[in-house]
Amino acid sequence: MQICRFNDNRLGLVDGDKVKDVTSALDVLPAQHYPLPTHDLMIANLPHVREAITTVAKGAKSYALSDVRLLSPIANPGKIIAAPVNYKKHLDEARADPQIHHQNQIAEIQRVGLFLKATSSLVGPSESVTIRHPDRRTDHEIELAAIIGTRADRVTREQALADVAGYCIGFDITVRGPEERSLRKSIDSYTVLGPWLTTADSVADPSSLDLRLTVGGEVRQQANTRDLIIGIADLIVFATSFYTLMPGDVLLTGTPEGVGPIKPGEVMDATISGLGSMRVEVR
Repeated sequence: MQICRFNDNRLGLVDGDKVKDVTSALDVLPAQHYPLPTHDLMIANLPHVREAITTVAKGAKSYALSDVRLLSPIANPGKIIAAPVNYKKHLDEARADPQIHHQNQIAEIQRVGLFLKATSSLVGPSESVTIRHPDRRTDHEIELAAIIGTRADRVTREQALADVAGYCIGFDITVRGPEERSLRKSIDSYTVLGPWLTTADSVADPSSLDLRLTVGGEVRQQANTRDLIIGIADLIVFATSFYTLMPGDVLLTGTPEGVGPIKPGEVMDATISGLGSMRVEVR
């Protein structure tokens, strides 16, 4: 199942080149009062929401996908966790290019661990990336994003993928410089998720997905998730050894080689096999 958020926070079921408005399926969510939960309510109740979607989709109004404004499929992640230099060829290019490393030591992911991005950086593909520091190099980074579906604390490798609700295409946009990663990558609009959530049962093998990103029609990044240094299951094990993951938490699994600068007016097109494609403008 592929589920999107569109227009004015509507919930959609993607069906080919159409999206069915199944917003009424959210009526199954429990009522909440202050203090609100620190996780995504829809993802925490996804099995019930999916049942309701199947029912209401039969008579739902349809829109052309090309006519809707796609938001991030995850509205309220408690955490956005990211894996640095998790493809060997990207590690090599980061070490070789001074415009990337800025005299910082670029160490292996096993040594530097994961980092967190501000949830305020999250947007959907139709909301665009807005360059905050036009005087500095800002780079594109395409990544597979895994969305956590349940509370996960110190999980085993065998259990890890069962804790994933689904997958999205992710952008981890970064401004280059000497500062810590979490600062340079947490700028407003510098995390893009889309075009929709593909539920985990619709992804046969997340460790064998093709990634492709073009800018202005030029291929910049092209790889497969089989090339990850630390795979998805082991990333979840690593993350949950430090903190508890909650429903809706986003795990960005790392970007392959080919990162490069983007400028206002350019358009990024990203595809991950089985997850769809999304177009994101740079402003």
